[in-house]
Amino acid sequence: MRYTPKERALNTYRVLDEISPPTITFLEQSEPYQLLISVILSAQTTDRQVNAIAGELFKRFPTPLELSLAPTEEVIPYIRSTGFFNTKAKNIVGTAKVLVENFQGEVPLTMDELLTLPGVGRKTANVILGQLAAMPAIIVDTHFARVVRRIGLTPKSESDVIEREVAKLLPPANHYRYSMVTNLHGREICHARKPLCHICPIAEWCKSYPI
Repeated sequence: MRYTPKERALNTYRVLDEISPPTITFLEQSEPYQLLISVILSAQTTDRQVNAIAGELFKRFPTPLELSLAPTEEVIPYIRSTGFFNTKAKNIVGTAKVLVENFQGEVPLTMDELLTLPGVGRKTANVILGQLAAMPAIIVDTHFARVVRRIGLTPKSESDVIEREVAKLLPPANHYRYSMVTNLHGREICHARKPLCHICPIAEWCKSYPI
């Protein structure tokens, strides 16, 4: 049976919402400053790796002010295992400086303001807006993008286009939750190399599933 992208989105949301935990987080940090820095560090690495180094990092730099004053050479040893550590060190120190200088040390909660922070793109900003402000947020990471393309919500590969197209298919109130349950589905079932289609709870609405 053929389904429209909207029907696929609504039905996959309904099922995944029902079977997923009520709260889904992949990073252990929930304090705004720590969450923001952790999401920046999570680029091109796993959340598990960021969680592993976060304790020592924030013990040494517990506030934006302390991180903003640190030379990048001092920060690098704490984040080296996350990869791309030179760029990430520069970005998180730069972000801390902007927080101190422009936002009184607080994490801003608008898309435009978040995008002024070094190392922050729309994915990072949407994590912050969804988790901290309960705002509509489509979070496009590799897991989410893979699943929504396979399901048939969009054929696109550009993150900003995926965000816009999926956002149109669901009520804004469901955007953040859909991002999280779909991400979890990608991690647990819809794997990149060997998706577990035989046990997939949303196979009926998946365009890639051979019925």
